[in-house]
Amino acid sequence: YSASTPASTKTMSANIIVSNSTGVTLLSDVGFQTNLSLQSGGFITKNGNKIYVGGSEYTASVPVELVSFNAKVKDNVVQLNWNTATEVNNYGFEIERQILKQVQNDENNNWEKIGFVNGHGNSNSPKDYSFEDSKLSNDSYHYRLKQVDNDGTFTYSNTVLVSIDQMPGSFALHQNYPNPFNPSTKISWQSPVSSWQTLKVYDILGNEVGTLVDEYRNAGQYEIEFKSSINNQQLASGVYYYQIKAGEFTDTKKMILSK
Repeated sequence: YSASTPASTKTMSANIIVSNSTGVTLLSDVGFQTNLSLQSGGFITKNGNKIYVGGSEYTASVPVELVSFNAKVKDNVVQLNWNTATEVNNYGFEIERQILKQVQNDENNNWEKIGFVNGHGNSNSPKDYSFEDSKLSNDSYHYRLKQVDNDGTFTYSNTVLVSIDQMPGSFALHQNYPNPFNPSTKISWQSPVSSWQTLKVYDILGNEVGTLVDEYRNAGQYEIEFKSSINNQQLASGVYYYQIKAGEFTDTKKMILSK
């Protein structure tokens, strides 16, 4: 395109992929009709403003200016943190996860939505966001944000890579918390090997009250919620026991339901 081109032809139509943190600058009198694909921080500018896509051309400020997006791991829990400088019509962020071992030739395959965090709509001040992804097995994961505007327009963030390689060194059944409890409590345990695992609850007479887990699980750390009602029937106050069996490991602990 040349600035000397007659005004009637000052429109570009193209399919453009912008990648590797590079940009394309448009002359201020150019109309723009195209399908844009932004990758790895690519951007398009016009009149000094960045233009982001989803089929639309933005000639004003960036709708949502994402400043940073990162992840950290603690005890097999991934915490995602990101912040924005400004927001315009920001409906929120969908959090997507990709398990690397499931990825074959196309890195866009196998993305799964695992959560959503509401945006602040319109804001001229920095905003901080976070999301936790727990109960993960030992593997490597990609995470990305899908920022969605109120009109349904969306853009993707860069991806971050996280590796989970924290393996429990021994079997353990932990004391439930809170204890005593009402109406629910959390029971957690860990296993250094993959095995068939069962977690059952018994009353003080040894009668089985319910089965919380009965399946094959990978080595790792787990947590489950136990409620004071089972099959729409309320349990009576008193002492109960929960027992874990994982491979050759068995352990039992006491908990108290207090109403």
